Amino acid sequence: MKKKQNKDINPYVVITGASAGIGESVALTLAAQKQGLILTARRLDRLKALKKKCLQAGAPDVHIFKLDIQNRIQIEKLSKELKKKKLKVKTLVNNAGLAKGVELLQNSNPDDFDSMVDTNVKGLLYMTRALLPEVIAQKGHIVNLGSVAGRLVYEGGVVYCATKFAVRAISDALRMDLKGTGVRVTNIEPGMVQTEFSVVRLGNQQKAKGVYEGMMPLSAQDVANTILWCLSQPPHVNISELVIYPTDQASVGQVVRGDKSIKNLVRQ
Repeated sequence: MKKKQNKDINPYVVITGASAGIGESVALTLAAQKQGLILTARRLDRLKALKKKCLQAGAPDVHIFKLDIQNRIQIEKLSKELKKKKLKVKTLVNNAGLAKGVELLQNSNPDDFDSMVDTNVKGLLYMTRALLPEVIAQKGHIVNLGSVAGRLVYEGGVVYCATKFAVRAISDALRMDLKGTGVRVTNIEPGMVQTEFSVVRLGNQQKAKGVYEGMMPLSAQDVANTILWCLSQPPHVNISELVIYPTDQASVGQVVRGDKSIKNLVRQ
């Protein structure tokens, strides 16, 4: 027998880029907290599989939408669809983001500029603007996935760092715009996290594996746990920004490996 959908489950959490990595972990973590979910990503097959896992984990209701965060028309259609279904959105997790290439700017591909800016900056803005009236009505929470690259730059990261500096600026300015509405804005800024991030950036599985060789990076679950903690604070508490490094990474470009890695130190 087909499970009857509970139409009284409100409000929901919207997660962009939910088909893998941090987005997937956030979805499963919130599902275990009995949270209704609205999941978006480009890969519909993965979303279908994730929906099943979230329902099994305890989510009372899960909606999935194939969505390219770079496409403003698709985002506007999503907003209209949520209103049509009377799905109230209290929390938006702007997780979708990517990096492309590590070349010096003079050797880089301008197409990669568009991909990073359109996803990390414009997509985040489009999504936030589309859902903001509902989030304001619910006195909700916006969580942006920034990066330590939004605080410190590095060689070969001109455009990616610029987009994450933008996420930081957007988060801080949005918090000002929303003062008095009851809406909280949090910028999560992780260091090295082992997900598909490096595969997308480098376009090579073996090279991506080498990024984390000999050290212990953060996992997607580590970041998801951090986001859950931020969301779990009482309404008068706003964790405005949270920087989270793996112990093996002291700063951008400062990473220990081998015998000095925490995974080997704890064995001693």
